[in-house]
Amino acid sequence: MGGPAWLTGIFAAASLAVAVYCSGRPIAARRWRRPTELDTDGAHVIMGVAMAGMLVSGLRTLPSMIWEVVFAAGTAWFGYRMLQARRGARPSPWRTSHPLPHLVECVAMVFMFLILPAAAATRGMTMTAAESRFSFLTLPLAVFLFGYVVWVGDRVALHVPALATAAGSGSGSGSPATPYYLAPRCAAICKITMGITMGYMLILML
Repeated sequence: MGGPAWLTGIFAAASLAVAVYCSGRPIAARRWRRPTELDTDGAHVIMGVAMAGMLVSGLRTLPSMIWEVVFAAGTAWFGYRMLQARRGARPSPWRTSHPLPHLVECVAMVFMFLILPAAAATRGMTMTAAESRFSFLTLPLAVFLFGYVVWVGDRVALHVPALATAAGSGSGSGSPATPYYLAPRCAAICKITMGITMGYMLILML
């Protein structure tokens, strides 16, 4: 990795921490009967492990080719969710209501695994002359992710308290109240952490 070793280590540790935390969210959600974005949590588990391996060679797990397939599947899923949203499909508290940022994250992961050479983990995230042809995508992806971080931070400050207690009282007809979301602030912090880390990785490739 081209950045300072201490900073790279911090980002790798943060990525793994998000992966571990998000792997427990579905279990906690089922136990406490509070919805969580299952697709987002699953994506963050996979991204956390993959990003840690890209940042620190000793944390590598799967070959790049397998990760490419995994994140291509993630791209297809969040793309499908976007099509559903455009068609006016009824949103589910167990699926993300904002699939675009996660679609971009998956695209960014595929992009990084595709253009980085097989030895990237040992010689740093440095592109060859042939690979630099695709570098024009790096900055827009990083800018989008940092913008997403700002947007999520704004929602944490202004909207998460309302989200956590959405429709806290039922209607007069006896319809049930909307259940509280599981730890919405923690979920937002995970999104911010992943966005900053992925943006940092993309910046190193410029």
